[in-house]
Order: sequence, then C-alpha cells, then structure tokens
Amino acid sequence: MDDTNKRDMIPDSILRNPQSAIPNSKLSNPQSEIRNSKFSARYDQKLEFILRTASKIFAEKGYHPTTMRDISRATGVSLAGLYHYCDSKEELLFLIQNNCFGRVLERLEERLQETENAVDRLRVFIENHLSFFAANMAEMKVLSHEGESLGGEKHHHVANKKREYTKRVREILYELQQSSEGKPKIDLTVATYALFGMLNWIYNWYDPKGSLKVNELAQNVTRLFLGGFLSADAAVEISAKALQQTENISVWGAGHPKRDDRRS
Repeated sequence: MDDTNKRDMIPDSILRNPQSAIPNSKLSNPQSEIRNSKFSARYDQKLEFILRTASKIFAEKGYHPTTMRDISRATGVSLAGLYHYCDSKEELLFLIQNNCFGRVLERLEERLQETENAVDRLRVFIENHLSFFAANMAEMKVLSHEGESLGGEKHHHVANKKREYTKRVREILYELQQSSEGKPKIDLTVATYALFGMLNWIYNWYDPKGSLKVNELAQNVTRLFLGGFLSADAAVEISAKALQQTENISVWGAGHPKRDDRRS
C-alpha cells in the first residue's frame, strides 16, 4: 500500500474493535469496518490520548478557533506526529463523534438485553447515557456544540449513527407508551427530544465529583420524566383554552398588537 492509500485509512481506534479502521470511501456505510494489524495497542493508546486532549480543547475553545498547533502543544506530539495519526483537524472531530455515538449505542444494546420491562428499559437508557457522558463531559459538549462542523462523508456517517441512537430511544418510549393503556398519549417526537434535552444539558451544571452521584442523577431524571415534577395527586391539566391563548412574542416587539407602528 502506498502513502496515498495509507492516508485514506481512518483509524477507528476506540470503537467496538480497537484494531479496526474505516476507509473514507465507505464512511456512509456504518458496517464497513476492516481489520488492519498495523493499528497496534500502542498506536490506539496514543490516538486515544490525542482524541481525549483534542476533545478538551474543542470543548474549551471551540472547534473552529482551535488549530493543530494547539493540539500539538497540549499533547506534546509534534505536528508531523499528529499527521501520522490523522489527516486533519476535521478527522479528529470525526473520530471523537463517531466513537462516542458508537460506544454509547453499543453499551445501550448490551444492557437492554438484561430486561424486557418497558420502565426498566427506559431507566437503562437514562443510566447508560448519563453515566457515559458524566465520564466524558468534554466529549459531550463537543457533540452538542459541533454537530454540524463536519462535512461530506464524515458528517453523513456520524449523522447516521445519531439517527440510529435517536430511533432506538424513540422505540423504547413507544414500548413504554404502549404498556400504559388508558393514559393520555404524548407525541413521541416531543417526548424523545425533550428527554434528550434533559440529558444533554448536564454538561452545563453537573459536577461528577460533587455530592450528587451519577446513579442518583439518573434516578431523579427517570422519576421526573415518568411522573413529572408534581406528584400525581397534584397534577394540573392544561386546558384547551390556555393553549389557544398562547402568545407568539417577538423580542423586537414588531408584531405587538398594542404597538403604535409609526414611520419616522
């Protein structure tokens, strides 16, 4: 294999198979993984160190302002050394996002095999998501803020994994909804993204080293999502009239009904 072909290989070092790599030409196919003995354990450990460090810099500084020289200084790896492990800064971002979505989904599927109970399966998802990202807060922030920073095949590949993860959670919520006959149905799209919104916001306020442990956080979120903030006895029905009176208020006030719209 010549140097050009070698640079066409994207090492996927810390996904399901630490010896695997994904060719650029097959990024759109999540199953297109091949074994390659050149990616040794030592190689993978160094690449993982680079990716973890890059995640922290991207989270603190932002992806676009960060340069390869920033990553070189932080890792102590020369620029030439960095380009031995990846072709570009974008490839680093791809590997971070691809690894995170791949790993969290893999862990979820493994744990879902432990139970068939609908409520327990939701609890497993919440615990899995929170525990994974509480241990990888920088990566979580990068996923939240840099979701659209990739382009082309790399973006397509990560977007497919993201859709796969979202679809799996929607299925869990559907199963739970079907097992709760007689109760008002919540739109599954609203429920799915509302749940992700609750979970993905934790990097702004949660301290994994604080007094609130991850398992306690997961228990609270699960109870909040299933039962709401108020107890069942104190639940408040939203009337159709209240919904009809919802205002659409612009921050600029241009459409305010009481505004005296005068031309200067």
